[in-house]
This record gives sequence, C-alpha cells and structure tokens, in this order.
Amino acid sequence: MVLFPSLVNGLARSVPFKRGKNSEKEDEGRKAVEALAKEAKKNELLLSSSGIVKSHKANTLASVFSRRGRKGTNQDCLTVWKEFGCQDDLIFCGIFDGHGPWGHFVAKRVRELVPASLLCNWQETLAATSLDLDFQLDADRNHHWFHLWKQSYLKTCAAVDQDLKNHSSFDSFRSGTTALTFIKQGELLIIANVGDSRAVLATTSEDDGTLIPLQLTTDLKPNVPEEEERIKQCRGKVFCLEDEPGVYRVWTPNGKTAGLAISRAFGDYCVKDFGLISVPDLTQTILTSKDQFIILATDGVWDVISNQEAVNIVSTAPKKEKAAQRLVECAVHEWKRKRRSIAMDDMSAICLFFDSCSSSSHHHPPQIQTSDKLGK
Repeated sequence: MVLFPSLVNGLARSVPFKRGKNSEKEDEGRKAVEALAKEAKKNELLLSSSGIVKSHKANTLASVFSRRGRKGTNQDCLTVWKEFGCQDDLIFCGIFDGHGPWGHFVAKRVRELVPASLLCNWQETLAATSLDLDFQLDADRNHHWFHLWKQSYLKTCAAVDQDLKNHSSFDSFRSGTTALTFIKQGELLIIANVGDSRAVLATTSEDDGTLIPLQLTTDLKPNVPEEEERIKQCRGKVFCLEDEPGVYRVWTPNGKTAGLAISRAFGDYCVKDFGLISVPDLTQTILTSKDQFIILATDGVWDVISNQEAVNIVSTAPKKEKAAQRLVECAVHEWKRKRRSIAMDDMSAICLFFDSCSSSSHHHPPQIQTSDKLGK
C-alpha cells in the first residue's frame, strides 16, 4: 500500500493545482489527465482494445478481449490503465456494455470520461484532505481510502451522466451503457457497478486448495428487490413480456416505453424519472495471497458461463495473455449450443492476474474444481 503523503506528492507533481475559479481548475485538471493518458499509452500502460497490459512494478498482467455478437455493431468497450495517475500501485479497469441505437457511442464516451473524471475528483479530494493521519491499523487505513474513492466515484458518475445529457453528437434519450469499473490500490479493491456486467474473484479454498469463484458484484436487474422497490416508488413498472419469461424490464408508468433489462445505466433518460439511476453500487474487498485473479465480463458471457466455469477456463489457459480470449471463445461456443435461436450478444472480458512475475504461462495451474460437462 502506498503511504498517504507519497501518493499526494506524486499526484501533486503530475497535476498542478492553482487557486482560482472552479472552471480554471477543472480545465487544468482535464488537460493534465489527458497528458497522463497520452503518456500511459506511449508506455503501453493504457489499453482500450483487445490485447495485454503488463506492469512489472505492480506485478500484474491484464488480458483483454472483445468480440462482436450478431446484433450489429459491437457496443462493448473496455479499458485497462496500469500505474493510474502515475502511481505504481494503482490500476484502473473498466468494461462498458452499450445498448440502444447510439449505445456504442455512449459506451465509448463513458469509457473516455470515467477514468479521467475519477482521477480529477480523486486528486481534488486528496488535496482537500489532511495529511496528518496516523493509522494504527490496516483496517482503518483501508476504510479511509474506500471513503475517499467512494466520494470520488459518486461525483464522477453524476458528472458523466450529466455530460451525456448535454452531449449534442448523439442521443442518449433511448440509448445508454452499463459500466463496471474497479480501482486496485495495493491490496485494496474498490468496485463501482452500474448495470449487469459482473466481477468474479478467483481465490484458493481453505478447505481443499481448489480454485473457487467469489462473485464481487450484484447483477443489477429490475427484479432485484431493492432495485424493484426504488423503481416502483418512482412510478416505474417492472414486468416480463409474454415471449420473454424471466427477463424483467423497467418500463414507464404507461407500460409501453423503454423495456430496459437493467436497473442502473448511464444515459437512458426516457426512464431516468422512473427509477433508473446511474449511481454506482460501491463495494470493497481486501485481497490476500490466496486470490489469484479477477474477471470482469459483460452479461453476454455470464448468460452462458457460470462463475466456476469462468474460473476454470481462465486458470487453465495455456498462456495468461490469451485468458480473456479463451473465456470469450468458450462463451461463444456455449451460446451456440444453449441459445441457438437467440441472436448472440457482444462479449467482452478482462482478466487481471495478481502475480505475473514468475511466468506468463500456466506451467503449474492451481488445483481446480471441474464439472463433467461445461454448462452443467
């Protein structure tokens, strides 16, 4: 874990703060973040397409892959930013699943805005925080970090959603995107979930040493009790169509408009007054030596692959660099087998391995739980 003073000093060197009008400070921060992103791309620390990103300083490797489905343009997009904000132990990862006529534009815009805005808000929060903090326990320090990231995320998501509403190049009234992102700061993992993409942690079981999944997010569907209650309190409706049993959607009060199968999203202003929100579900996890990797994937993958199957597929990939591609290709195969009559969804995945120093290949894969048949 980076010590508080060193983190602040590192950011202060990267982004100059001046006293003055808010607009001037925001403009300075935005330009500085753009410069950081440009430098990160140059140093192969920032990736926004299929590929890999390695960070020897953080001892991690990210495998990234996206594949277009059978519905038209690929509306999924993703990003990995190692050494986020020029900090050795900070990693930002995000996966975005657009929908609607302008969904691919919305998803790309959110992918562009979230890390930049988050970094600016994070720096602003740090600058306003006292440096005279003496944490006696790791738990106190982690709680403090989580609080700072939470405030930064809430500001960021509100600002991004407002940007979409005011954007003139595309229409977000009936189009939107999910956003599942996380910050890894040392052993602290902060996850912000808007929608139904999923994060799964692969960890070693204490009982028998097998590699098992731990789902870190809730699929935020309209029929999740807390989500449904909020929607109904806002006069929205939640129900399934006769030809889609089990697929719950959020509708306007007249029951004829929207039909969105998620309860949180950026954009989609046609139902924003009826219970749909862009406020992220924020959680934290403290990583240990038992944790091997984390998977982020869009709902198309999870529609046909279970958490355990995903962990098995990734952990047995011949090379870590190809783990995300292998997961998506397995999901494509299962979709064709299980859902042949339904147009295949776009599928994307990020696999972040926490220990990549020994080898990029799985010469000695961990003992894993297996099933007789994929999809069982």
